Amino acid sequence: MKALLMYRDRDFDTDREPPDNADDLIDDLGLDPVFDAMAAGDDYLQAIARLAILTGPDDPDTIRYRQGVLRDCLAHPDVVREIYDVAMDASAGEKKFYFGILSTRNPEYTLHRSLQVMQMFMEHLRQLRRIRDDQHARFGSDGFTALFDTLARELSDEYFAQVDEHLKRLRFRNGVLISARLGMALSGSDYILRRPLDERPGWWRRILGDRPEEYSFTVPERDEAGARALTELRGRGVNLVANALGHSADHILSFFRLLRAELAFYLGAVNLHEALSAKQAPVCFPEPAEAASRTLTAEGLYDVALRLRTDDTVVGNDLAADGTSLIMVTGANQGGKSTFLRSVGLAQLLMQAGCVVPARRFAASVVPAVFTHYKREEDATMESGKFDEELKRMSGIADRIGRYCLLLCNESFAATNEFEGSEIGRQIIGALTEAGVRIVFVTHLYDLARSLNDRHAETAVFLRAERLADGRRSFRVMPAEPLSTSYGEDLYEQIFGTGTDVAAQ
Repeated sequence: MKALLMYRDRDFDTDREPPDNADDLIDDLGLDPVFDAMAAGDDYLQAIARLAILTGPDDPDTIRYRQGVLRDCLAHPDVVREIYDVAMDASAGEKKFYFGILSTRNPEYTLHRSLQVMQMFMEHLRQLRRIRDDQHARFGSDGFTALFDTLARELSDEYFAQVDEHLKRLRFRNGVLISARLGMALSGSDYILRRPLDERPGWWRRILGDRPEEYSFTVPERDEAGARALTELRGRGVNLVANALGHSADHILSFFRLLRAELAFYLGAVNLHEALSAKQAPVCFPEPAEAASRTLTAEGLYDVALRLRTDDTVVGNDLAADGTSLIMVTGANQGGKSTFLRSVGLAQLLMQAGCVVPARRFAASVVPAVFTHYKREEDATMESGKFDEELKRMSGIADRIGRYCLLLCNESFAATNEFEGSEIGRQIIGALTEAGVRIVFVTHLYDLARSLNDRHAETAVFLRAERLADGRRSFRVMPAEPLSTSYGEDLYEQIFGTGTDVAAQ
């Protein structure tokens, strides 16, 4: 059986490694508050959330498939948590039986353990079947419909009756029947466990019925060597069936573990939705599009990580960048440019994982990968300067980035002078956009922004952080040409006072 709640045709790979730049994405985009909200204090949910967000698919159909499952989860969270608890209990219960066995290499021990595990699994499978029978009509997504159809088909009454009968026989209350052949040097070979000819004959047959001719002997109570020989003989006979039962138990355990992992992601997405709803923050189901469409439109897009960390209202922004490969963001210091950049990256990752997005509306083309190039602090080891370190990181990104990928740059190349930083920025932006990369670039380099605006005003989007007439920041990012100032004097006056006061001192 397969859960198939994350993909239509394959399991969620819980062993998949996150991308090489996972740490940069987490730090630059501020993903930890998102993971914490999804986990709600559960380490397992946090691990699954981290993996799912960082390894989202770039297939719009898969994203829409997950959105359908999530809609069911949001509509019936109690039922989903009940199914999750069943899967979690089954996974945890198997470990209890495993550690209670001294040696699973002994066929008898393997059989004993597998019988206990299978008996426990049957109870949990019956629970799943009862939940399915009671609740399946309330779920409408393709994912849950497929899961419930599988449970109904695979876990029929006949299946449970058959398994119960097999488990009862495998306890071998009346001993085992084994056939063998004589091999080399009169040793036994080709041991096969046989089904008893008649396990419970009637009393009349037991007295008068025809019975096959048989020979028997009894091992004396103190014959330890004989007892060991019989134990080994019995082990050879039950070895194959013990292994087969063990594989069956492992197969069911794999189903429960995958069901738990896939539901863990959706419970994390429900937790995130509930956390934002509690703050009255708007969310929407995004509209994924094919990578080649170059779609990127948003209404009321905000930084979800920032909203989770504060009780204050966070300003949302609109964005219309369909068909473009370059978005340049300039404007006043502390005007919300970096926050806007994070909001774009976070929305992209959440969309591709299948979650709701922090916006009133969000539509974007899928990307194979998201990369960030943010300014860093000075190298503590003094082995290189900030500008050298920036170039090395950009070189590493250039080696891995490809067509349709998304690159988020925050104050890149600001560690050198205006002329050099602008020239390097122009060359890198030109090369990457020609290669099909989409770039969102926040900068204070006026020469860079102005030159790109002069050359690509019709094919790129230029945004500017709004500064009100009195110097206050609205934290809105709006379409506008770059200016030659970032209004650093506003910050100077905010910290030191007016220029007149400074002169008087």
